[in-house]
Amino acid sequence: MAETENINNTGRRSFLKELGAMAGSAALLSAAPWLASCTDEKQKQTAGEKARVALIGTGSRGQYHIHNLLDIPNAEIVALCDIFPDHLEAAHRLVPGARTVTDYRTVLDDKDVDGVIIATPLGTHARITLDALDAGKHVFCEKAMALTLDECRRIYDAYNNCDNVLYYCMQRMYDKKYIKGVQMIKEGLIGDVVGMRCHWFRNADWRRPTPSPEHERLINWRLYRESSGGLMTELASHQLEVCSWVTGKMPSTIMGMGDIVFWKDSREVYDAVNVVYKYKDGRTISYESLISNKYNGMEDQILGNKGTMDLAKGIYYLEEDNSKSGIQQLITSVRDGLFNAIPAAGPSWRPETQGAYIPHAVLSGPVHVNHGQSTTGVSLDGSEDIIAAFCQSCITGERAENVVEEAYCSTVLCLLGNQAMDTQSIVTFPEEYKIPYMSF
Repeated sequence: MAETENINNTGRRSFLKELGAMAGSAALLSAAPWLASCTDEKQKQTAGEKARVALIGTGSRGQYHIHNLLDIPNAEIVALCDIFPDHLEAAHRLVPGARTVTDYRTVLDDKDVDGVIIATPLGTHARITLDALDAGKHVFCEKAMALTLDECRRIYDAYNNCDNVLYYCMQRMYDKKYIKGVQMIKEGLIGDVVGMRCHWFRNADWRRPTPSPEHERLINWRLYRESSGGLMTELASHQLEVCSWVTGKMPSTIMGMGDIVFWKDSREVYDAVNVVYKYKDGRTISYESLISNKYNGMEDQILGNKGTMDLAKGIYYLEEDNSKSGIQQLITSVRDGLFNAIPAAGPSWRPETQGAYIPHAVLSGPVHVNHGQSTTGVSLDGSEDIIAAFCQSCITGERAENVVEEAYCSTVLCLLGNQAMDTQSIVTFPEEYKIPYMSF
C-alpha cells in the first residue's frame, strides 16, 4: 500500500510537467492537437502567473477539482459558490482564503475572477455556461455539455461568436495512455478499425442521502429526467468521445434499448442501457452500461483487423503475435505496484492458458487504471491534466483545439442514444445538429 501511495503522490506532483513534455511531441500532437496549448515551453513562459478561478458547485466533484487545483502552481481559487451550505462550508475548509457566495451571478460580476469551473447538475450546465461566456469569463464545465440538443447548439454557436476559452471535462483526451494508444491506432498498429465495443458496469444505486425530502431532486439530480440524461450523459459521454476521436467520424444512425431493470425506487432514468451506433461504412459502436452488476468493470475497446486496443487499461493485443509470453512481466508489474487498480475478472486480463492473446502495454513504466467504480473521480485519469490546461489557457487566452467540438459530438450522440431508447426507433442523425467539425 505504501509503495502504491508513493507512486500516486509522485504522479500528482509531476503530471503538469509530464503533460508539457508529451505536448512537445509532434507525433502525439497529430493524435491530440489540443495539447498544443499546454506545451512545456508555453508553461515556462507563464511561470509565476496565476489563473484566478472560481468554483460554481462545490459538491463531491467540485471538491475533487479543488484538490487537483491546489496541486497546480498557476491556479488560485478566489471564490466558491453553492446553494447548499454544507457543501460550501466543506469547500471553504479546503480553501479558507476564498470568498463564498450562493448566487453564481455574483461570481460572474466579480472582476477578480478570470475563469469559472462549473460542477453543478447537468440541467444547469447550459444556463451557467452561456451566462459565463456572456460575462466574458473563461469556462471549464463538467460533462456533458447540456441536457438537450438545442442547448448544445446554443453553446456551440455562442462559443464560436466570442473570444473566451471553453473546456469540458473530457479527461480521456488528456489521459496519457489514451493519447499514446490513439496515436498507435492512427499509425496502424491494429490495422483498420472495424468496430468499437465500450461498456461500463457498476453495482450501486447512484443515490445519495438527503438532509430533507425537499432536497431529493437537487441532491439526487442524476435520477430525474428534468436534470439528467442518466447513464448516457454521465458515463457514455466519455466513451463515445473516444470513438469519435479514434475514427474522426460520426455515426449516421442510432438504435437502442433501455429500462429500469433493478433499481425500482421512483427514479426516472434507465439503470440499464444498450445502444448501437452505425456508421455509413457499416462499422458500429456497441455500447452497454448497467449499475446492478460490476463484474465486467469498464472497457474502451477499439477493434482492428490486426489487433485490439483496450484504451481503458492501456493494453493492446495482436491477432498474429509471435512475441514471447508476457504474463510473467505482467505479474511482476502487478507485484511491484505499477497498476493501481486491477479488475478481478474479465477478458482484459485473460490468463494465457485461456487463449493465445498476449497483452502488451501501451506505456512503459507506471500505468494507472480506472476500474470505473468511483462516482466522484480517481487520481491520474487525465482530470488533473485537463484542468491544469484550462488554468494555462485562462492566463494565455489560447483555446484548446477541438475540445469543445469533441464534447459537442459526444453529448449529441448520448442524447440521440436516449432518444432512440425512449422512442424504440432507429434515429437518423439530425441535419440541424451537424457542425463543420463532423465527418460522416
